[in-house]
Amino acid sequence: MELFQAADIWLMRNDFTFEFPRPTMPNIVYMSGFQCKPSKPLPKELEEFVQSSGEHGVIVMTLGTLVEHLPEDLAEDIAAAFAELPQKVIWRHKGTKPQSLGNNTLILDWLPQNDFLGHPKTKVFVAHGGTNGMQEAIYHGVPLVGLPLMFDQQDNFFRMASRGVAKVLDIATVNKNIFLEALKEVLYEPSYREKMKELSSLHRDQPMKPLDRAMFWIEFVMRHKGAAHLRTESYKMSKIQYHSIDVLAFLLTIFLLLFTIIISVVRFLWKKLFYRSKAKKE
Repeated sequence: MELFQAADIWLMRNDFTFEFPRPTMPNIVYMSGFQCKPSKPLPKELEEFVQSSGEHGVIVMTLGTLVEHLPEDLAEDIAAAFAELPQKVIWRHKGTKPQSLGNNTLILDWLPQNDFLGHPKTKVFVAHGGTNGMQEAIYHGVPLVGLPLMFDQQDNFFRMASRGVAKVLDIATVNKNIFLEALKEVLYEPSYREKMKELSSLHRDQPMKPLDRAMFWIEFVMRHKGAAHLRTESYKMSKIQYHSIDVLAFLLTIFLLLFTIIISVVRFLWKKLFYRSKAKKE
């Protein structure tokens, strides 16, 4: 922990198109989307499949590398929902091929995610909420349907939903109808795509590329043998100093002392007045 806290520069894989506004220290460098890049042309067979979607476009679904397939009953519901849509679907799925799979859905063991998201015919990205997928979706301006599964994925999608660019589902309760309605909402409600395009524009409008910014600060630390002038020294303070417990204790002592004096004076004056009034009556 001391090693982490003593770091001269922190490279953070987010920015304020994704993160909520907050104050940060001067040694925090944001490099969200450093892995994002313009899409490359798809392989011929995939491009032909995408172009066959016509004006309806394409839906891309992948749940990352850790989750290769879903439970069979859920996979059947998702496949059945896809089959009712006019869009073409590219689905990364390694499990048993669902029996309800429609002719509009192509299942792949692997897909070039960035290239699909950058394709002009991609309308919706069904994702699990990993950081890479979120940043690539923002970069290319593709709205989301979320199926968060673990780790930080629910939190990531909470940020996207709060910006109006994602519809988030609960993996424990999702079924065919819920999944289909979520897809239709994101596909046919223009605000999802419009707001995601706005986020994409904000994210791209930077004085330098995120990877170039990261490289500059890495080399800055190397050139100057560190960046201690940007680093807070608070990590060297004890908990008592950091939380100003000693100051609070001192102020509390003063308050209690003054309170005791005031109470004592009030009691003294009250007794004096009481005995004076009693003497007059006698």
